[in-house]
Amino acid sequence: MPTRVHEFAWPDRVVVGTIGLPGSRTFYLQVRAGTQIVSIALEKQQSALLAEKIDAMLDQLGTVAGNPFSVPSSTPIELVDNDPLEAVEEQFRTGAMSLGWDPTTAQVVVEAYPLADADDDDFLDEDHSNAPEMLLVRMPVGTARAFAKRTREIVGAGRPTCPLCGFPIDADGHTCTLPDA
Repeated sequence: MPTRVHEFAWPDRVVVGTIGLPGSRTFYLQVRAGTQIVSIALEKQQSALLAEKIDAMLDQLGTVAGNPFSVPSSTPIELVDNDPLEAVEEQFRTGAMSLGWDPTTAQVVVEAYPLADADDDDFLDEDHSNAPEMLLVRMPVGTARAFAKRTREIVGAGRPTCPLCGFPIDADGHTCTLPDA
């Protein structure tokens, strides 16, 4: 079966957002171009790591002599997007992701693949050639910088962390489990 690719070459919007209350939020990577919207679920840690890696990539590209890609060192104010997610229909839950750079278009490239079923040995190919579908997003450097900033803010808006044990503090209380001394 051929892979169904949800491809966005110059998206109008690409954001991470959540549905639910801290402690039981579901994270979504949502991309829109015109009327085409794709939303994929991902873990909080995947969101945080994606933002971190995008910023690191852009920071490294910014050090290239002459910065031929015009990589902004901070988020362009006109690209800040604090709007909520649009109508969410989960396409798939994300498993593997990859991050790349396309120097021909000066775009950050994100690929996301569905979480593989443990019973689906065919899907476990290293190149994901048997994946039933995937998301391919290409975003300009300014959009990528804004994406990373928003994602860090969304991840950071969760439950506060206990200063003693490091575990999240729920709205209904917290039982601190200090490690044995």
